[in-house]
Amino acid sequence: MLKEKFELTGKVALVTGGSKGLGKEMARIFIEAGARVIICSRHEEELKAAAAEIGGSDSDRLAYEVSDLSTREGVDRLSKAALDRWGQVDILVNNAGSNCPQPIDEIKDEDWDRIMELNLTNVMRLTRALVPGMKERRWGRIIHISSVLGLGGKEGRGIYSSSKAGILGLTYATALDLGPFNITVNSIAPGPFLTDLPRSILTEEQQQGFANRTAVGRWGDPSEIAGPALLLASDAGSYVTGTCLTVDGGVMSKVL
Repeated sequence: MLKEKFELTGKVALVTGGSKGLGKEMARIFIEAGARVIICSRHEEELKAAAAEIGGSDSDRLAYEVSDLSTREGVDRLSKAALDRWGQVDILVNNAGSNCPQPIDEIKDEDWDRIMELNLTNVMRLTRALVPGMKERRWGRIIHISSVLGLGGKEGRGIYSSSKAGILGLTYATALDLGPFNITVNSIAPGPFLTDLPRSILTEEQQQGFANRTAVGRWGDPSEIAGPALLLASDAGSYVTGTCLTVDGGVMSKVL
């Protein structure tokens, strides 16, 4: 009975930004739970490597699509390709995103527009495109990846924090729209997970500072996102909707 609650056999999951980091680990756990999974990113070589690692030679269970989700055309192509692949998408994980650190008095309009388009607007567009099929089947799981920086802030992160806070508003309202159709909508707010993104923008001193902010004194390993994602994607989380699950090693528990 317990295993059946977490079983995803017969379901199709789409994980954006699925070639590395948190996306790859969520795709991996969905495969292990029996789902068919589509991963996407902008870089085909990274997708090929991730597909070989996660799914091996089992092309019947894992597929990838090259998509630039910073453009609306890319979102439209991805939604069509995902539905063409296996005829449905039951689980949508909106994980793709980016950052552009700038203090408020240095924010450039083009950077604001670019990050908002990727992190928020196109999350809405992809969700909007895939919801009709979920409503018809009266089953769906939508998981938006927000951030602890959508719950709080940090200097120089005004664009990113705004986009991730917007994700939370989208989560709450959409959960009310879709609850009558047995579709749950939730966010995960990761804390310090040592993926390529923080490695690329943070110094070693800054990385240690984030580790010190946690209750456990370390960064999270990307694999530690898998369990929370599986809960929200499966029947085990059927009564969890319209909320944000914080997976941060205790960062938000510290006031000072």
